[in-house]
Amino acid sequence: MAEDFAQLLLDRQLCFAVHAASRAVVRAYAPVLAELQLTYPQYLAMLVLWEDDASVVSVGELGERLRLDSGTLTPLLKRLELRGLVRRDRDPHDERRVLIALTATGRALRQRAAGVPCEMGAKFGFDERRAHRLKADLEQLVAALDADDISVRRGSRPGT
Repeated sequence: MAEDFAQLLLDRQLCFAVHAASRAVVRAYAPVLAELQLTYPQYLAMLVLWEDDASVVSVGELGERLRLDSGTLTPLLKRLELRGLVRRDRDPHDERRVLIALTATGRALRQRAAGVPCEMGAKFGFDERRAHRLKADLEQLVAALDADDISVRRGSRPGT
C-alpha cells in the first residue's frame, strides 16, 4: 500500500527541489546585497534598470520582466525611491502609467554591483557551462508552465 503513494514523498518532488533552490539562492545573495543595501527583489529591479541606464521603464513593464504584480512592486519601488536610487513619475502621455528612471545615485550603484554575479557564481560552485545549462533548463521549465497557464486561461490544454 505504501508503494502506491511513493510518488508523494517530498524528496521525490521537483517542485520542492525548485522551491528549496530558490530559497537557498536568495539566502546566499543576502550578505552580498547587504553591502549594497539592497534586498534580492530590489536587486532584480535594479538589474532591469541598469540594462540600459538611460532608459525609462513603466511599472507594468518592470512587473512583466520580474514576474511581480504591482502590489509587490510598488512598495519595493517606493523604498528604492526613498534611497534616491530611482525616480517615479506619471507618464505625461498616459496618467495611468508610472515611469521608473534611475537617478545618478542609482546609476553609480551599478559600478559597485558589477562584481556580484562573479561573487555569486563562485558561491554556487558551477563552471560557466553547467550554470548556462541549469539556466536553460529552468527557462524551459518556466516556458512550459507559462504555456500551460495560457492554455488553461483559454480553456484548453496543450494537445487538446
